[in-house]
Amino acid sequence: MTDLNLKTEYKLFNGKLGFYSHISACCHGEICFAVYKPPQAKSQNLPILYFLSGLSCTEENFMEKAGAQRFAAKYGLILVIPDTSPRNTGIPGEDENWDFGTGAGFYVDATEKPWLNHYQMYSYVTKELPEIIAANFPVEPSRQGIFGHSMGGHGALVCALRNPQQYRSVSAFAPIVAPMNCPWGEKAFSNYLGEDRENWRNYDASELIRQQPFHSPILIDQGTEDKFLNQELLPEIFAQACEQVNQPLTLRYQEGYDHSYYFIASFIEDHIRYHAIALLG
Repeated sequence: MTDLNLKTEYKLFNGKLGFYSHISACCHGEICFAVYKPPQAKSQNLPILYFLSGLSCTEENFMEKAGAQRFAAKYGLILVIPDTSPRNTGIPGEDENWDFGTGAGFYVDATEKPWLNHYQMYSYVTKELPEIIAANFPVEPSRQGIFGHSMGGHGALVCALRNPQQYRSVSAFAPIVAPMNCPWGEKAFSNYLGEDRENWRNYDASELIRQQPFHSPILIDQGTEDKFLNQELLPEIFAQACEQVNQPLTLRYQEGYDHSYYFIASFIEDHIRYHAIALLG
């Protein structure tokens, strides 16, 4: 069993929010994550809902700003939020850019030096972390959902589309859905995965959905005043891909909302309810 270090713990909505660290086997260093256990966890095993955060975030941002714990307690879901990258790896230049390196793991398994030994966030999120959660918390591993924001929305879609047997539900806030066609994605993929764009397809939700639709409907919320909408997020590409393969998609353009956690907090109950319906049957 992985040794977990409980850094801090708080009571809220009659549940417990804990911030943890451990030494990751696949990322070869310390990784942090947060878990909210609602009050129902005192007496029964519960479904798990993973949230993947966006560029420059840690495991703390969502727990502090989204207002999700109230609704996790209402519906009886355990929330799990990993950090967005390894940290303090000693890789030269890892802290030079807010959109690449530290805080910007992009939920891929890097294949290029010097990133490949530490930046294995896809394997961490889909394999190592679920094993740790199953071994240490009162959960039902057969009932997992995943959602995320921006870079994390990209990660959630990719994880779900590549592992449909693992995740019963997926949703996203303002996700990067076509990273092969936007500056953020091109920067990350060329450095983490190399220059062969064929290798990038495994981490592009719009490419993946064309190969294999998801077994359940997908929910995406996107603010119309999001400054990244037209250059980085490109939801119309994903919507078109879903239409081509008859993938059920609810893409909601929310008038006047931006890219921030104010946007996420405004619609967080919709998403948690969406997952609760899928996870609680």
